Amino acid sequence: MVVSDPNREILSNLFRQWAGTSEVRITDIPPSGSERRYYRLFNDTHSAIGAYGPNLAENRAFLTFARHFHAKGLQVAPVMGEHTEGYVYLVGDLGDRSLLDHLLKECKDKPFPVTAYQKALTELVRFQIDGGEGLDYSVCYPRSDFDKQSMAWDLNYFKYYVAKLKTRFDEQALEDDFNRLSDYLGSARADYFMYRDFQARNILLVNDEPFFIDFQGGRRGPLHYDLVSLLFQAKARIPHIIRTELVNHYLDVLETRTVVNRKEFWDFFMGFVLIRTLQTIGAYGFRGWIEHRPHFLQSLPPAIENLEWWMEKADLPIALPTLLDVIQQIVENPELREVITIPTPQKSEPVKPEHTPKHEDNRRLQVMVTSFSYKKGIPEDPSGNGGGFVFDCRAIHNPGKYEPYKRLTGRDQAVKDFLLAESDVLYFLEGCYHLVDMQVEKYLSRGFTNLMINFGCTGGQHRSVYCADRMAQYLDEKYGVTVLLTHVEQERKNWQNG
Repeated sequence: MVVSDPNREILSNLFRQWAGTSEVRITDIPPSGSERRYYRLFNDTHSAIGAYGPNLAENRAFLTFARHFHAKGLQVAPVMGEHTEGYVYLVGDLGDRSLLDHLLKECKDKPFPVTAYQKALTELVRFQIDGGEGLDYSVCYPRSDFDKQSMAWDLNYFKYYVAKLKTRFDEQALEDDFNRLSDYLGSARADYFMYRDFQARNILLVNDEPFFIDFQGGRRGPLHYDLVSLLFQAKARIPHIIRTELVNHYLDVLETRTVVNRKEFWDFFMGFVLIRTLQTIGAYGFRGWIEHRPHFLQSLPPAIENLEWWMEKADLPIALPTLLDVIQQIVENPELREVITIPTPQKSEPVKPEHTPKHEDNRRLQVMVTSFSYKKGIPEDPSGNGGGFVFDCRAIHNPGKYEPYKRLTGRDQAVKDFLLAESDVLYFLEGCYHLVDMQVEKYLSRGFTNLMINFGCTGGQHRSVYCADRMAQYLDEKYGVTVLLTHVEQERKNWQNG
């Protein structure tokens, strides 16, 4: 259990102000892949969703978009309240029934819910055209446009977290193909609002009408990307004939708003199918193999099925020989086509003590994980135990040396991408995990209650923050101990870095 800031009390106060009542109950909403945390606040007459986001720029983008879209009459939750520091906010409660749940659970063994998807696509056109009118794109995070840099980040996800692990290729030749692909896709008209993560799990059904969440990554971009995101969502496994029907429905709606060259649209559409599918496969590789979260690998086989379909159907007006060879290696790799089975241990099976599984008793061990600046000194152990580790992150390539990263922290995606691509941070962390494993398992077996793990770098801003976050997540997921996470320098500066 990771112990975080007192978000509950702040959110409860926002709820009381909005609802005009002192009564409030609060429950956690299960976390997803992001660092944001969500809560449901309610009483007998009111209900709202509370959110804590550690990234102020991302929060600002979401709140700006939410207010703009709501004013435009788009189907999003209204903003009910916002804490003055900007890390915590309250929005309307749209329930828990997602389009993805409707597809996979309610429509299991039933006909595909074409009408529900058509409604979502009709609303997508409104987001792209009406939502983009008058929108303040300066608040977009991390970039205001889906440009060549954005595409490079997507393609690098695939290269570093799948291609390098599972295929052989000439790196410069692959980069040349990436450049040709991004130049081609960059020639598509791109002055619409691009939702970025327009997937069925981010569409909630309220009385069978679609409402939309998680658009904080939106930016200015082309029409095709969001359409691809919904129709090629790996977990949804939409039949190809229905995909074609849904694309045609989308184009019918779009033609009521603007002139559409259908052949040109389809040509670009297939290019965006490729880049979105590569990004998705890269994300699964990162979550599964790098972050050791194997359930993400369960979506690899259907994503590779999408890639195989693309290989059969695509006819792009550009040559991508090295990329096509890499894709062929992935499609033909039987290991990647197997559905990962995550075993569930049986209660009757004895577990060896050295495995130290998650157990309620493990929470008695409190592990304080900190990031700090060596300029300010190593944090003191408040428990008085004095046991633990200080890991020096200064040997890791420092993103803070480069202008684009100077105001960011180890929690920003651009910094994470830099560290994973340009440094040995994963090897560094593997060594840390090995040492900490031995200590935690011994502490648990002997009933100790306190351990401290510190990560230091020059400014306590990039490398140490990233490593401390990863260690906290690792300990929580592997052992279920109580993790007290503190970013000493960043919390002192209120996460503001000039």
